Amino acid sequence: MKILCAYNANIDALYSISGTEVSAMFASMNTAEIIQKLKNPPGIINSNSDFLSGLILCMKEGIGAEWLINEPKVFKYLKDHFSHRSKLRIGGNMGIMANVLSEMGADLVVPNVVKPTEKLLSFFSKKAILIPGHDSKSQKNSDEEENIHFVFDFKKGEKVELEDFGFTVPRENRFIATYDLLNMSLSLSPHFENYVIQHAGEMDGLLISGFHMMLEKYPDGSTYLSKLKQAIKQIQKWGSMNEEMSIHVEFGHFTKKYIALEVFSMIAPLVDSIGMNEDELTMLMPLHEISTSKILQMDIFSIIEASMRSLLTSGLKKMIVHTREYILSISKQPDLKPEEQLKAMGFGVACAGIFASTGKLYERNKLELISSTLKESEFGKAQMQRFIETAATISFERGVAGIYNGYQICIMPTLLSDNPVSTVGLGDTVTASIFLRELEIRKR
Repeated sequence: MKILCAYNANIDALYSISGTEVSAMFASMNTAEIIQKLKNPPGIINSNSDFLSGLILCMKEGIGAEWLINEPKVFKYLKDHFSHRSKLRIGGNMGIMANVLSEMGADLVVPNVVKPTEKLLSFFSKKAILIPGHDSKSQKNSDEEENIHFVFDFKKGEKVELEDFGFTVPRENRFIATYDLLNMSLSLSPHFENYVIQHAGEMDGLLISGFHMMLEKYPDGSTYLSKLKQAIKQIQKWGSMNEEMSIHVEFGHFTKKYIALEVFSMIAPLVDSIGMNEDELTMLMPLHEISTSKILQMDIFSIIEASMRSLLTSGLKKMIVHTREYILSISKQPDLKPEEQLKAMGFGVACAGIFASTGKLYERNKLELISSTLKESEFGKAQMQRFIETAATISFERGVAGIYNGYQICIMPTLLSDNPVSTVGLGDTVTASIFLRELEIRKR
C-alpha cells in the first residue's frame, strides 16, 4: 500500500511525571492562582501556572489533553527543567502514524515534513518512509531549533498533594504542552506538495491530522479559518487527482470546541472517515446533543448515538471512535463487510495493545503470539454485551457487528496491560493500523 501523510510531525519529549514532583511544583508556585485555574481551565498556556493547572487537571480526572504554549518563556522553562531527563521520539499524530504504517507493512509512506532537521529525520522508520526533498542540503540544518512537544505521562495510583486537598490518579494518561508555530499553521513542505502533484494517481490512501493544533489567531493576524480553508482546498485538489484514494482524518484535542465543530463540519463531506477518542467526541456536543458525562464514561449507547447524529448532520460516511476500553466503527454506507471491518479493527487493537505493553511495534507474524499475553478490557466486553442484547449481531474474532437504526456498528474490546510502558500515541497507532488493514482488504 502507498500512503500520503499530512500535516504534523515533530519530536516528542516523553517524561513520566510522578505525583511527588507535581506536588513539589505546586508548592513552589502561586497555589491560589493554580487552584483558580483548576476551576476555570485556561485551555492554553501563557504561564507556568497555566501549564501546571493543565497537568494537574488531567491527572486528577485521568484524562488526556494537549494545550498549546503561547509564551516562549514557558517553552524555555519546560526545556530547562525536563529536556535532559526526557526520552525523545517521533511525535505529532501524523509522524507517529507514518511510522506505524511503515513498520506494519505499508509499501511506501510519504509524510509531510516541513522542517526536516537531522534529529527529526533520525526518528522516522527506515522501512518504507520516503521524505521528499530530505537530501536537499538547504533543508538539513542541525543548528535549527527542534520542534519539541513535551508529553507528560502519568500512571494510575500516583498521589498528588495540593494544600488542603489531594487526589490519587484514577487511570494512566498524558498531558501534552506544545510550542510549534509551523505545525500549528498546517504548513506544507514544497517538496511534499510537488510529490503529491506528481504521484497522487499512484497512491492508495491519504492520512491527515493536525487540525487540533490551529490557533484562533496567529502572530501575522491571520486566523484558524484561513488555515482551515487553505487545507480544504489542498484536500479537494489531492482527492480530485485520484478519486480511488481513501482519505481518513484523525481528530485531536482542540483547545476551543467551536473550532473542533467547524473543522468537523467542513471536513466531513470531503473525506471517507474521521477518527477520534471519547473526549474529542464530546467537543461535537452541539451537533449530537448527547450527555458529555455519559460519553466520557464510555457508555456504549451514548457513543453510538453521538456518532450516528454526527454522521447524519455532517454527511460523513464513517466514524471510528477509539476509547481506552473498546473501539467502535459506525457507518451508514459501509465500504467493508462486517467481518472485514472487524478484521481491520482486530489488527489495530493488537498493534496498539502490544505498543502500550512494550513500547515497540513487532512484525505481523508475531502479533498473535504477543497479543495473546494481554487481557481484553472487561469494561469493553461488558459494553459490547449490552449491544449484543439490543441488536442482531454476528461475531468475528473478538468483536461483534450489527445493524442499529440503519447503521452498521462494529465493536471490539481493547487489549490492556497492567503496567503500560506508555499511553502516548495509542490512538494514532490503532488508527494507522486499522487504516492500513482496510486499504489492504479493499485492494484484495
